[in-house]
Amino acid sequence: MSEPRNAADGGGHASPGPHPRHPHHRRSWRREVAELAALFLAVGLAHVLTTLLGHRDPGPVVLVGLGLALILGSAVHRRLSAPGAVRPRLRVKAEQPTSLWRVRARVAERPGRLAALAGAFARLHCNILALQIAPAGSASTLPEGGDALDEFIVEAPASLTPLDLWRAVDRAGGADAVIVPAQVRDLIDPGIQALLLGRRVRDDPGELVAAMTELLRTADIGRPGPGEPAPGEGPTVMIIPVPGGGVLVARRPDLPFTPTETARAAALAAAARHRQWADE
Repeated sequence: MSEPRNAADGGGHASPGPHPRHPHHRRSWRREVAELAALFLAVGLAHVLTTLLGHRDPGPVVLVGLGLALILGSAVHRRLSAPGAVRPRLRVKAEQPTSLWRVRARVAERPGRLAALAGAFARLHCNILALQIAPAGSASTLPEGGDALDEFIVEAPASLTPLDLWRAVDRAGGADAVIVPAQVRDLIDPGIQALLLGRRVRDDPGELVAAMTELLRTADIGRPGPGEPAPGEGPTVMIIPVPGGGVLVARRPDLPFTPTETARAAALAAAARHRQWADE
């Protein structure tokens, strides 16, 4: 298998695995142990004081000892119950630097394959923020063909490199992995985004290029000049017919276009075309 392609270094589905235990569970367990220890301490102090006093009346001294033990136990309980006893550790963890990555891989439609990928991300302490599953398309999109394209947006520790992610995906059974940096706007659901952009283009066909740039997440969209032939269409080049004749050429060298993206781009261009017909 070839090395990963990405912009950073040049270079049957099942639900994800079990969630980690919540920190409050550990906090409750520790608090119960502390309370039990305080109880043992109080009983032990009472026994020691009674033994030391021999046959003398131990009542007042025992009461004083029990009072001190209860005060100590209460202080320990308050310490463990205070929000600040847990929050500092969680805050340090939350402030660790992270990076967003778009990870796409060809995956066979077999039970457990998606779970294997999710497990691979979990072992690297990556958080899956979004997942899109699309048909793999023809061999022109992915040379070796395949059943499905799984595309993840993952939040990963900043120390992880694209090569680390590629190796994890490869070991989990993902083929032809492509890894590129992602942005927060990539978390918008593509279907909802396509509907909103279609309405925008329907109202103003002049917004077609800007809307297409946003839909395909590439700034490399243009029109061939007069007499200039359109380039050949391929995995990283999309030719989109537009109203009034001509085409738009979209290029995205770091991330091949999927058949789903091609269909959405054609629908967006059709929205502008319908508005032009309505005006005529």
